[in-house]
Parts: sequence; structure tokens; C-alpha cells
Amino acid sequence: MLYLAKEALGTALLVGGPILGIGLLVGLVVSVFQAMTQIQEQTLAFIPKILAIVVVMLLLGPWMLNVLTAYTTNLLSQLGTFARF
Repeated sequence: MLYLAKEALGTALLVGGPILGIGLLVGLVVSVFQAMTQIQEQTLAFIPKILAIVVVMLLLGPWMLNVLTAYTTNLLSQLGTFARF
């Protein structure tokens, strides 16, 4: 069971990492821009983040789908070894 948890966590980090990383990077750039220009608009960071995340998902979507498909195939093929019947 520990193997399943490790693989699930690793796959989640592998698939979600690029999206979270680009969201963090764009948010940081927008925050620095707001600090330099003294613009205090709270909603300014949302549109660039959303656009960046959509672009990353369009570019990396097929790869993410392949990783998730491989994980699911591996999980379902080894399901019998984890069952205790």
C-alpha cells in the first residue's frame, strides 16, 4: 500500500508541478510589477496567471495525459497484487 501512495504522490507532483510552477512564477512577476508601479489592484494577477496556466496546459496536456494514463494502466495491472483475497 505504501507503494501506491508513493506512486500517486509522485505522479501528482510530476503532473501538477509545471502548472503550479508557472502560476508561481507569473504571480511573482506580476507582484514585482505591481510593487514597482505602485498599482494596488488585487485582481490584476488573475488574468496573467490564468492565461499562463492555459498555455502550459495546452502545451503539456498530451504529456500529462500520457503520464496519467501510464500510471492508471500500471495501477490497474498491479491491482491483483494489492488485493488480499
